[in-house]
Amino acid sequence: MKFQQSVYTMSKPIIGVMGPGERASQKDIDHAYELGKLIAKQNWILLTGGRNMGVMDAASKGAKHSGGLTVGILPSENKDGISEFVDIPICTGMGSGRNNINVLSSDVIIACGTGAGTISEVTLALKAQKPIVLLNPSKNMVKLLDKLSYPNPDIASSPQDTITLIRQII
Repeated sequence: MKFQQSVYTMSKPIIGVMGPGERASQKDIDHAYELGKLIAKQNWILLTGGRNMGVMDAASKGAKHSGGLTVGILPSENKDGISEFVDIPICTGMGSGRNNINVLSSDVIIACGTGAGTISEVTLALKAQKPIVLLNPSKNMVKLLDKLSYPNPDIASSPQDTITLIRQII
């Protein structure tokens, strides 16, 4: 999936890591932590849903452990349930509607695992023509995306492979 690069030269890239919260698998959590570390080492900005669970918390934790900057787009009007690893919290009061902010504020979207919210973020990203990398997607998610009339996202086999793909995109 190839996209225009004009925005990427103006500032640090913002990499959105999306994935399940409460229902994240241990593999998703491990991958998200490693992604956070690798994103920070690239000097990119990490953006997540900001909560203290699952992929959001693990990616933020990984980024902070490697000296990265983290942004959390929270569903609530306050900071209840925020990950302690979020530097810049943005309270939206929008519930799942914040998924639009997550997608539109990110230069590249990584879907780490599969959940209902993650699928909504991926489809919003497709509609917004944002570059997407899937890491550990379910077979059902891949089948669903194959049926849509959009270019198929890149699929990565590991966090390091994900970073390699993103470097090609930006």
